[in-house]
Amino acid sequence: MRVEGFVIHLARATQRRPQVEALRARLPMPVHVIDAVDGRAMTPAEIAVVCRPALYRPYYPFALNCGEIGCFLSHRKAWREIVERGLDAGLVVEDDVSVDIDGLARIMDLVKTRAGPGDFVRFPQKHGGETGPVVGTGNGGASLIEPVTPAFGMVMQLVGRDAAQKLLAATETFDRPVDAVLQMRWLHGVRILSARPLVTKEISHELGGTLVQASRRGLIETIVREVRRPLYRGSVRLKNRLGT
Repeated sequence: MRVEGFVIHLARATQRRPQVEALRARLPMPVHVIDAVDGRAMTPAEIAVVCRPALYRPYYPFALNCGEIGCFLSHRKAWREIVERGLDAGLVVEDDVSVDIDGLARIMDLVKTRAGPGDFVRFPQKHGGETGPVVGTGNGGASLIEPVTPAFGMVMQLVGRDAAQKLLAATETFDRPVDAVLQMRWLHGVRILSARPLVTKEISHELGGTLVQASRRGLIETIVREVRRPLYRGSVRLKNRLGT
């Protein structure tokens, strides 16, 4: 199984460069740095080409910010590298993640027998939010489940070549964050698996904080979001259960 690593790194985030180098040194595979797309540097016309509101149902109830758009395009760059390099899979890692290398090795051993080029394997940073059948177990408590609806988060994933091709085809334009699109199994047709136990830890607080700008919201807007969020998530879960 030919696997290479891809660390997504925004050039202006210089405080994260030591962590990028640490990941390059510790991950058990050749590692390349993906120059992340800076959404703040994009013009409105450039954004309009790739991001179009209300493309799919259920409609995403929030506007994307520049950080979310840049993040999506950065993951697409990683998927394209996997395809163009002819890899079996690529391990895509964000630059604010600490990885348990021994735990990763045990899961990778399981992946070799239970997953293939058409699969997308999530390495979540916390338990909860996912239910589904177990598709394989291995040494040291390693397991893979196939969640009915994948949880949010894109800290680290093993993306098979065929899965990357399908995702690229399905996301030439998008209307919601990349992890929200991954939840739409009826849209992209990729088998999404989730690995256990946890082997990733998000450490942005140790690296100067998040790069996604949080907007200031008034009380009414906050309340509206709190109402819309569970309604949207419930609609996605229902569509996944119905398979439509």
